Amino acid sequence: MSTTQTEPAGPSAEVRAHARRQHQPGVGAGERALSLLNGGFLLLWGLITTLPLVWAIVSSFKTNGEFRTDPMGLPGGLEWDNFARAWNAANIGQYFTNSVIVVAMSLTMTMLFGAMGAYVLARYDFPGNRFIYYLFLGGLVLPVFLALVPMFFVVRNLGSLPVVGQFLGLNSYFSLALVYVAFSLPFTVFFLTAFFRTLPNSVAEAGIMDGCSHFSLFFRVMLPMARPGMISLALFNFLGHWNQYVLPLVIMQEGDKRVLAQGLGTLAANTGFRADYTALFAGLVIALLPVLIVYIIFQKQVQAGLTAGVLK
Repeated sequence: MSTTQTEPAGPSAEVRAHARRQHQPGVGAGERALSLLNGGFLLLWGLITTLPLVWAIVSSFKTNGEFRTDPMGLPGGLEWDNFARAWNAANIGQYFTNSVIVVAMSLTMTMLFGAMGAYVLARYDFPGNRFIYYLFLGGLVLPVFLALVPMFFVVRNLGSLPVVGQFLGLNSYFSLALVYVAFSLPFTVFFLTAFFRTLPNSVAEAGIMDGCSHFSLFFRVMLPMARPGMISLALFNFLGHWNQYVLPLVIMQEGDKRVLAQGLGTLAANTGFRADYTALFAGLVIALLPVLIVYIIFQKQVQAGLTAGVLK
């Protein structure tokens, strides 16, 4: 009776290839150098974007004398009076309130109408679907400055309408919010259309079989599933609406109706003449706080929304 002896299996091809790469001169050093180069670039980019923000926050707590003698130094104490001057004397408080009102209305309408339009374009096949989709894409390449003059006349004429004219027209919060929505919808529809296409069809079919109408299927099933993408896009739209300067400069012409971006321009001019630079930095910090707070709260949801399409 003969027995066959099996030789122990040798290392796999992947292991042998990895070993050869490790023994090749210069390969490990090249990978380490590339890793250090990437890390150094990211560190440099982080410093470029972070240091001006930190400098503005530190300067907002200085006195004007400290800022003129040592602009890059630390403050001797916390001068909260800078924020009081920016809030009251420069009327930043009124501009801040105006921005909150306009952005709240525009962001709500942008996300609602954009999600509804993107869902229909992504999940339903009907004549003219692609034409409407490419029409929204065409809005992405329209420069804002080309639309300023016709937009001014359209908004001004809306104010002369019989019933709704009191809510529209120049110097109207609702008119400015509608203008924000018009310029934000193309990117919103483009982004959410791609996101809704990644959602599984089986969930929608199960909802229809359970008796959901198309309306309830969207609001009760598909919209909650698109929450990561909605939050990410809402943050981007919030940043664009909050920092908008050109559009409100055309629509809002009355002093007490101006938004925060216009108010910061007025504050920069006034503090420049008075050499009250610390009040200017305090106004900048007041404008930055909502953006930082929103991003800190929704940081995880934003990261999940940006990677959801890739993971799926």
